[in-house]
Amino acid sequence: MKLYENSSIKAVKNAHGFKFSKSLGQNFLADKQIVDRIIEGADIKPDDTVIEIGPGMGVITREAAERAARVIAIELDKTLIPVLSDTLSGLDNVQIINQDILKTDINELIGGEKAENVKIIGNLPYYITTPIIIKLLEENTRADSLVIMTQKEVADRINAGPGSKAYGALSVTVQFYCLTEKITDVGRECFVPSPKVDSAVLKLTFRKEPPVELRNRDIFFECVRAGFGQRRKTLSNSLQTLHGTDREMIRDSLDAAGIDPARRAETLSIEEFARISDEVDKRL
Repeated sequence: MKLYENSSIKAVKNAHGFKFSKSLGQNFLADKQIVDRIIEGADIKPDDTVIEIGPGMGVITREAAERAARVIAIELDKTLIPVLSDTLSGLDNVQIINQDILKTDINELIGGEKAENVKIIGNLPYYITTPIIIKLLEENTRADSLVIMTQKEVADRINAGPGSKAYGALSVTVQFYCLTEKITDVGRECFVPSPKVDSAVLKLTFRKEPPVELRNRDIFFECVRAGFGQRRKTLSNSLQTLHGTDREMIRDSLDAAGIDPARRAETLSIEEFARISDEVDKRL
């Protein structure tokens, strides 16, 4: 059965009495070329463990299982568990877990510090894309890469550079932890049912070392959030929302970092945010 075909999705849906859930943001991929692009982008090897977030009916899961040593598919919707047991029957290297990814300890699941050769893939529900990504980053997930389907707007924000309208706190946060690459744009017609927005496949490769050395990582991210929290304001104004600071301190910090106080957050590179946060930290 070709799970990416509309007729197959309909047949499986009818056989199990399955109904798409709007509240869970269910839009199943129904395009073989896009499935192939995701699998190719993930660069799955025979000794890899693959974590799939939101397997749906198993269209990507099956392709991954044919290449990987092990696939762990994490699905929130309990009504999809019997569907997956059916569509993935015969694959003895697939483990299906009925669980909320936001409540799942991925590192524990893959074996903690001993984990090696781990790839994460997924067609993420758009309403919780950012929380999922941030969770995986902040928990220092022991994976090599993350290849995900997201809303195109979110993918563009993650992949954006300084000076663009899409560049923001999400861009800086993700790029601090990962190298980012857009693999392909995906039209809404590639899904069943069709979403109201276009999508994109994004590859995030986890950095082995941060791109900058920081005195205080928490202060760095506080500076990023403060700067973009009022992105139309100049840095001398937006950074005053940082706890324990005032106008004079922010001015001194920007001057010591060699940053014009009239600039805005959207013009700053990660390296410049790092210089500012180090100077702020010295004065706190």
